[in-house]
Amino acid sequence: MKKSVKITLIALAAVAAALAAWFLCRPKPPVPPMYESVAVRRGSLQNSVTATGTVEPVTQVEVGTQVSGIVSHLYADYNSVVKKGQLIAELDKTNLLNDLASKRSNLAVSKTEYEYQQKNYNRTKTLYDKQLVSESDYETAYYNYNKAKNNYDIAKIQLATSETNLGYATIYSPIDGVVLSRAVEEGQTVNAGMNTPTLFNIAADLTDMRVIADVDEADIGDVRDGQRVSFTVDAYPTAVFEGTVRQVRQEATTTSNVVTYEVVISAPNPDLKLKPGMTANVTIYTLERDGVLLVPAKALKFTPAQGDSAVDCMAEHKLWTMENGAVRAHAVEIGAAAGSLVEITDGVEEGAFVLTGTATEQPAAIDEAARGGERSPFMPGPPGGGKRK
Repeated sequence: MKKSVKITLIALAAVAAALAAWFLCRPKPPVPPMYESVAVRRGSLQNSVTATGTVEPVTQVEVGTQVSGIVSHLYADYNSVVKKGQLIAELDKTNLLNDLASKRSNLAVSKTEYEYQQKNYNRTKTLYDKQLVSESDYETAYYNYNKAKNNYDIAKIQLATSETNLGYATIYSPIDGVVLSRAVEEGQTVNAGMNTPTLFNIAADLTDMRVIADVDEADIGDVRDGQRVSFTVDAYPTAVFEGTVRQVRQEATTTSNVVTYEVVISAPNPDLKLKPGMTANVTIYTLERDGVLLVPAKALKFTPAQGDSAVDCMAEHKLWTMENGAVRAHAVEIGAAAGSLVEITDGVEEGAFVLTGTATEQPAAIDEAARGGERSPFMPGPPGGGKRK
């Protein structure tokens, strides 16, 4: 009895070992490929360029003087509101009046000499025509007449210049505006010998400002007139100001081997918060599209594995979808791109799921689906439909 039981146990162990070996070595069914996918959605596409700039008035005039002298009176100061043609300063006119009197005297002398030489020339010419004086006398009279005439003309020009210089001693505002700066004091001597000294700096309208932004050469190619701009200034860190690109200037500026281009941006300033000279942190929106179809850029780069059953198509740009257990390519047209998103203009519809890659961790994906996370419809479900017993 003991021997037969032993034989039976050995036989059962052998059968169990054979079954275990068969179970471990049996051919496993192929695991269907799992893909990551996203839905084609509508959204906004936006690109921007950042730069720094300086706030300044649109119209700004430096008021100076073309004559030298002592500032005798100032009629405007910082922040003074002035009108076009308003008297804002005067220079001492003593020397200018003396020069004017001298030029008038010279003109009178030149005129007297001119009139005398004219009469003398007329007499000499009459006698010369009758051959009563020599040709030499006639030429001398003609020479003196022309010389006196030229001196008289010069004296008239000098008098006009002196009168003009006297007018320059009275300084008027050339525009309506606000005085931003005053560079002189009463009693100060200004010298116009080398250049025109600046007395005042006047801005035409502080409610209409602009920002001159320095845009890097790598970004300037995307900047165009009419693009929307937002900017902030340090004085109001929570306020966002709006503007528009008005001009992209062609002249380059090189600073420490960095090439930049000036971009002129409108900056409405109805509440006068913006002040000339403020530093603006500028964002120029070079691309803005709303309500367009978007997919990740990696979806356009995805290609199924060689072993997968796939229906391909001949197209420059394509997206892949899962249809009836097989992956299928769709020819699409693309538009603008921003960051990791690409606009699709034709070829797929909103809501379609497109493949972006192959899932590498199937158990984790299945476990996430079991926990109620969002799962692609192209991933096989867990055994039993994911139901727990």
